Amino acid sequence: MRLVTTILILNILFCSSLMAQRDSLTFLALGDSYTVGTSELVQNSWPEQLVKEFAKKKIAIESPEIIAGAGWTTEKLISEIERNKPDSKYDLVSLLIGVNNQYRGMNFEVFKKDFPKLLETAVMLARNNPSNVFVLSIPDWGVMPFAKFKDRTKISTEISMYNSFIKEETEKRNILYFDITKNSKNALFNKALIASDSLHPSKKMYRSWVSKIKKKLVKKLQ
Repeated sequence: MRLVTTILILNILFCSSLMAQRDSLTFLALGDSYTVGTSELVQNSWPEQLVKEFAKKKIAIESPEIIAGAGWTTEKLISEIERNKPDSKYDLVSLLIGVNNQYRGMNFEVFKKDFPKLLETAVMLARNNPSNVFVLSIPDWGVMPFAKFKDRTKISTEISMYNSFIKEETEKRNILYFDITKNSKNALFNKALIASDSLHPSKKMYRSWVSKIKKKLVKKLQ
């Protein structure tokens, strides 16, 4: 009798564990330094802050898995995704990429070839469901102190060109697009939005991105 009771208890615990896993969503963030939170603590990156904001709304999301790194171009992100071989089972997948293509003066045709491929990969990783994917625009690093002696007008113009292509390719696939570039320009007037390296966003800037993102995603996930 004790053995039967023990088995029943173990079965209940096992089923409860499975239910808990199903109730907790998975999140994969793809990108570059803006996604990994360069010059900030990991917990201050926007993916980590987003998960915390969801928790306040009683939406449980596991700690985000991040495939991103400082200096990554679209080509590098593609190669790292292939190297990491993530499973195609994420409930949410984000994509923010392209600033290093622009920064390095790479041919725009490279981005035009790579970005649609990354979008399709993101959809595949999100259970082949475009509604599980969201894309962020490229911030304007030309407003940062780091760019003080650079051609800021050229930077902004090129970033705008990249973002126009990103928005077009994203929306024609019915993928959610967030324009955070406008938020990034506030760094020109508010130094609290700038990290210690004078180039990347601070946790306060990332928080402003999260505020914009969560409004639409919370409705979608509730």
